[in-house]
Amino acid sequence: VQLQASGGGSVQAGGSLTLSCAASGQTFSNYVVAWFRRAPGKEREFVARIGWNSGRTGISDAVKGRFTISRDRAKNAVVLQMNSLKSDDTAVYYCGADPSLSTIVRSDVNGVNYWGKGTHVTVSS
Repeated sequence: VQLQASGGGSVQAGGSLTLSCAASGQTFSNYVVAWFRRAPGKEREFVARIGWNSGRTGISDAVKGRFTISRDRAKNAVVLQMNSLKSDDTAVYYCGADPSLSTIVRSDVNGVNYWGKGTHVTVSS
């Protein structure tokens, strides 16, 4: 599976951005798709996940209530809607896909099968 992340950019605090992770080569069927991010000087951290088949989601406490994750079946893509952005949300955002929920839940970044290239999000205060 090849993943293409898009939608990053620069926005002022309080604004919104929408990130998309599209798959090519095959569908996301049977995969858990997740967004992670890496802020400058920090480790990659989990943001949100969705089971493609089940639609079940998980959101990190850091973004709960502000970010939502959803499926776009027509586009074979996973969308991360980011609202009420804060300067702390500034990071490179990566989408990953793995058939194992536990790999995603453990944030086992080395174990995730597929990664897309990151997309930069900059939030200015």
